[in-house]
Amino acid sequence: MMRPRLSIVSLALLPAPLLALAACGGEASDGTGGEPALAAVSHAALDAVSKDPGTPREELARRMETVFANPEMGETRALLVLHDGTIVAERYGAGYDENTRFVSWSMAKTVTAVMIGMLVAEGKLRLDETPPIPNWQRPGDPRGEITLRQLLQMRSGLRHTETSDPPYEADTVKMLFLEGRDDMAAWAEAQPLEAEPGRQFEYSTPTTVILADIAARVLTPSNNPETRRKAVDEFLKARLFVPLGMTSMVPEYDAAGTLLGGSLIHGTARDWAKFGEFLRHGGSAEGVQLVPRGWVEFMTRPSPRTQDYGGQVWLNRPSGTEDRDVLFAGQGPASLFGLVGHLGQYVLVSPKQRLTVVRLGKSDEAQRDPVVKALGRIVELYPER
Repeated sequence: MMRPRLSIVSLALLPAPLLALAACGGEASDGTGGEPALAAVSHAALDAVSKDPGTPREELARRMETVFANPEMGETRALLVLHDGTIVAERYGAGYDENTRFVSWSMAKTVTAVMIGMLVAEGKLRLDETPPIPNWQRPGDPRGEITLRQLLQMRSGLRHTETSDPPYEADTVKMLFLEGRDDMAAWAEAQPLEAEPGRQFEYSTPTTVILADIAARVLTPSNNPETRRKAVDEFLKARLFVPLGMTSMVPEYDAAGTLLGGSLIHGTARDWAKFGEFLRHGGSAEGVQLVPRGWVEFMTRPSPRTQDYGGQVWLNRPSGTEDRDVLFAGQGPASLFGLVGHLGQYVLVSPKQRLTVVRLGKSDEAQRDPVVKALGRIVELYPER
């Protein structure tokens, strides 16, 4: 099935060459006309896997090698597998390593949702109340019916079109690169309703920018861009990045000081893995609960309008539609969830398998299906406990 374009269109990226193919990770004939023989696993593939990865080592190496070697999947730049909290496999493409910061694209949405959860836990926001957006508070404005819960679950009813053909007509492109680029939240919040709040699911990067603006409004009363940026930046570092040891993280902000919380946070593959592990443990790290466990449960619970999306997180469940198949429902546990970003960025978290898988790279729309299937084949190596 075709997968939705989950974030910014590819015109925002410079092209990158595909990796050179050193070995094939599939099957080869044994030359006898009988059953196909498994291709030998390269030394590079085996070296990327620990001696005891919690599953047959050679098979894990083979399935990881496919993700790097198969040209149908585009360019894989980083692939990590963590089992029981330990990195059991780690491999990078040419020119990338454990110190490379990778762009999040839409994986940033989940970071934004955790920040909102911390503010809800502090009593500064309420899930089923209208958030503090001044223009929505005017008498008679129907947007005043939108709740924080509906924004988190992508069912605000606002007219936000994520992608279109031609791409410059998409609201995400207008907000990021055209008329909305200097004050993205103001642009996103100014859009009218196209549906009754709460009635329909519509994935939208502008919606998460609104959430980032809400966080800034709660953290500081100032409209000064630098003050807003500093307030959010310090909050993220003190409450999330430093406690998790995510020392590489670099969030981006627009000219109004609003976090680009729907698409632009940079970090190493290892730090994205740490964030996945934090979610796997229900919002705790080193025995400290950074966000209430109930908040992570809310984020990973299906919304009322679609089974494959929670609160800024994709779920490994059937979408119920023919044109959206984001993860691999039926191939892995229904409890598995994931951060998913444009051009094939994935942090897959499976609590029942004690597993976190990170894949970062550059894959166009046609290449996303093979990538997801290959990641599903890695996940299925680990039993549920």
